[in-house]
Amino acid sequence: MSSHEVAEKVLTARGLRVEFGLPGGRTARAVDGVDLDVAPGEIVALAGESGCGKTTLARTLLGLEPATGGEVAFGGAPLGRSTKALKAYRRQVQLVLQDPSGALNPRHTVYEAVAEGLRIHGISDDEPGRVADALARAGLRPPERFFLAYPHELSGGQRQRVVIAGALVLEPSILVADEPVASLDASVRGEILSLLLRLKEDAGLGALVITHDLGLAWSIADRIAIMYLGRIVEQGPVEQVLTDPQHPYTRALVSVLPDSPVAEPIVLAGELPDASRIPGGCRFRPRCQEVASGNALTVLGRCEGEDPVIGPEAHATACHLVHARMAA
Repeated sequence: MSSHEVAEKVLTARGLRVEFGLPGGRTARAVDGVDLDVAPGEIVALAGESGCGKTTLARTLLGLEPATGGEVAFGGAPLGRSTKALKAYRRQVQLVLQDPSGALNPRHTVYEAVAEGLRIHGISDDEPGRVADALARAGLRPPERFFLAYPHELSGGQRQRVVIAGALVLEPSILVADEPVASLDASVRGEILSLLLRLKEDAGLGALVITHDLGLAWSIADRIAIMYLGRIVEQGPVEQVLTDPQHPYTRALVSVLPDSPVAEPIVLAGELPDASRIPGGCRFRPRCQEVASGNALTVLGRCEGEDPVIGPEAHATACHLVHARMAA
């Protein structure tokens, strides 16, 4: 795929915000100013604690949740909200759900499950051939053997492959996979991850993989974005971010990994704050180990009064202390 063809199929978010109204007049800022790119031929991992806004961001990128502010674009064109525009867009950007059992209708055969997308989009030429090709690409061979099978007759790994085949049958450019192996046995997870890597290498498919597992991100991602309370606080090449984490939050997450580059495990104080009560200044400040230890005294005024912005660097961080150290 040429650089021009890649540019025509890049999924981007700029300044993306998603807010929800809550009882009592409160507002939850689930996604709070996110910039993100996902291109064909690369896998981007989006990582962070449960409740940080990862799934809401994914749903908004897919057009399933309206943005309050900012923009989602594909190939440089803003995502339209009309039924026709969303239908055309979702042929290019497909969702892979976390739970294959919940994603598959138990009354539908494998053939019907995979063919459903073709029928929704009015693609009628060579339906059996398209379904067979998608199943084969998802690793279910010979594909015809699975046509009349029902979900309950398959293993967990096979069901997840059927879900992936249902996305592949439309020949998308980008997959958005929400915790794609979280519900699978450890013995099967490696197979599904290998499948995603093979689709990237062989078909030039891009993927945004939402995960809380940094080990998974290390295994398959080219780049990683770390999300905290609605905002990306560190992003860059996965090897750089996980072997040389800069943001205090990323350092805490990486500190508990086997063979961590962070010398001692870091236990964060308290719980992830409610998205309707985001702290002023740096949103991570109330839990920040650098603030608690006194190491951030030189920038504490900025931490208390200004939410840091992530930089433009390839390996970028939203942290006043990191910015000050880089400028020194």
